[in-house]
Amino acid sequence: MSCDSDPYIFTTDALPSDPRFLPPLANGILGWRVFNKIMHMGSIYNGEGGRCHRADIPCPLAVKMESEDAATHTYTLDTHIGIFTHTLSSGSATASQTLYSHRSCPNLMVMEVLLVRQGTSERPVTVNLVTSFTPQSLDIAFEERPDYKGGSHIQGKTSTAEIPGGSCPTVHLIWTVIPSTVALKPGQSQARWGFILVVANSLESAQSSYDDGLNLLASGNLRPSHENAWKELWLQSQVEATGSDSLCKALIGCIFYLLSAFPSIHDTSSSFGGVSPGGLSNGGYGQDYWGHVFWDQDIWMFPGIALFYPKLARAVLEYRVGTISGAKDNAQKQGYKGLKFPWESAVSGREVCPEDIYGQQEIHINGDVTLAFQHYLYLTEDLSMFSEGKGSEVIYGVADYWVSRVTWDPDEQKYHLLGVMPPDEYYSNVNNSVYTNAVAKLGLQFALELADLLQHPAPKEWQEVAKQFKIPFDQEFQYHPEFDGYSKGSPVKQADTVMLAYPLGLPMTPQVRKNDLEAYEPVTDPNGPAMTWGMFAIGWLELGEAERAQRLLEKCFKNIQGPFQVWSESSDGSGAVNFLTGMGGFLQAVLFGYTGFRVQKECLAFSPIIPDNITELCIRGMNYLGSQMDWLLRREEVCVILREREGLAGITRPYNLQVILKASGVKIPLTPGQPVTFPRGPGCVCKVETTSFCWPL
Repeated sequence: MSCDSDPYIFTTDALPSDPRFLPPLANGILGWRVFNKIMHMGSIYNGEGGRCHRADIPCPLAVKMESEDAATHTYTLDTHIGIFTHTLSSGSATASQTLYSHRSCPNLMVMEVLLVRQGTSERPVTVNLVTSFTPQSLDIAFEERPDYKGGSHIQGKTSTAEIPGGSCPTVHLIWTVIPSTVALKPGQSQARWGFILVVANSLESAQSSYDDGLNLLASGNLRPSHENAWKELWLQSQVEATGSDSLCKALIGCIFYLLSAFPSIHDTSSSFGGVSPGGLSNGGYGQDYWGHVFWDQDIWMFPGIALFYPKLARAVLEYRVGTISGAKDNAQKQGYKGLKFPWESAVSGREVCPEDIYGQQEIHINGDVTLAFQHYLYLTEDLSMFSEGKGSEVIYGVADYWVSRVTWDPDEQKYHLLGVMPPDEYYSNVNNSVYTNAVAKLGLQFALELADLLQHPAPKEWQEVAKQFKIPFDQEFQYHPEFDGYSKGSPVKQADTVMLAYPLGLPMTPQVRKNDLEAYEPVTDPNGPAMTWGMFAIGWLELGEAERAQRLLEKCFKNIQGPFQVWSESSDGSGAVNFLTGMGGFLQAVLFGYTGFRVQKECLAFSPIIPDNITELCIRGMNYLGSQMDWLLRREEVCVILREREGLAGITRPYNLQVILKASGVKIPLTPGQPVTFPRGPGCVCKVETTSFCWPL
């Protein structure tokens, strides 16, 4: 790696002037931005319908250290282990305050303070712990409860349920009291203090988690157990680039923050509440999309995570399964059959978008959800997700929605989708959004495929509508107009039509792919959301134009706010933070752009290409059909190592993987631990497939 210092450690001597860019600490259940007096818990929302938002929870760890002596400050986020440290250094002592959301105990957050004497002075050394915490919330009416094992305890309920007649969730906080000062006594060389905070939605869970925290603290395993959980995660995924320090750090930051939004890989509680654009640390009333879950989770964040962590990918699908009832209600309210997933989702699956037009018209969300299920099945062949896991209900329900939502046009002899909003939200009430129609057609085709696999009788309408779905195409200019009546050259907000080839996989010639890119690139809003340019970069990489792709991808760096690699939605720092959607798009540009990975029904195809400023790209722990592979892409060659095979629920037969070089037809078996190297010349198109099993055609 070319980075002179450890690229996993982000260090500064001054905090960002905008507190929104302080680093988030999250573990999939709890999320908090350091020093902030407010935190959030997954699935805890307040407000009905369009006023639903992540409930603000007061954070007792909102504490800053201050020294009585003149001191220098250092702030460090170590992404190796998910720990933020504030260090005060003076002539008399060094004080270190560490903060973390515990990775293996998801209801637990921790603050530790270490004081170490410097020099020969024997006088007392005092550090002030200044708190901004108050046990109050605009969303939850807290009341004091009896202390629990020396810990303060408050309990409350949110004031308003998400749906009329629904229950308001309860929140318990138990925490060890934090003094206003800590001190070294005369002659004492060092001292350490540990403080724990538990947030849970039941008294039993709160007390149990607090007991766990006390036991870990007493045994000295509080921090080691957290660090080991992060180390286990990093062992399963590593994406590092040699040649560009900025790319190197950006990739690490993206993976770290995305992983922080997901639960433990060992979590079986099914309490995961999905991933919102700003993560768990953000999303209060009127902020960061109110903490809702959008297509951002399924289209932008999911693919990069699924490539390494099938269990975390499954958690995303299980979140959608858990909202089936709400999706059915949404469809019925629109007058249609099947399932209509909400444009903005919280816990119930009912629409919680503050503005009706998005919930009514941005129906491509249905296809985005099913695309994630399809991607998962092709990566894992885990059919249990679709049988016992009820994933088939999602796929079939969405197919029924499309069939009831389309309109037959007798003149064109095609099915149309009328009155929709495309991903490009500059337009509404348009007909035949090309992205929406394409993702709907894809969903119907996948429903037919899944029905065949599960021997489920498929309605004939699924096949009929899929076959006759209109996909707008301009014969004169040989490109895809964004919707019926789109005027070529009109401004667009974000990646939309350019997503037809990837991630949708709509077949088209290289010339049409190029025409689409050239039509939309110059008219895409330069201040649009951060994920857009990753999709353009993937398109140019498909066409072999690595340097052009790189120039577009570099636009994303303007959305990275230093010093902690926090992303803003827009390049001027405005919009949602920490914008996980943008990180997901950026990560896909590397994982699916530079490598050319395409997860297909019968194989994993790849066609690697890297720009001149990258000499080596290392991708470690990619998971395909229960096997882990490490990839090393260099200028002239590709090396792949089959690391190990893992058992995955639903997979009942072993796979023997082989690399097939398409140009020559050479087949190279992958044997665990034995590297396979082959040239990466122009037009290198290859695939990994099984020797013992292929999908039924």
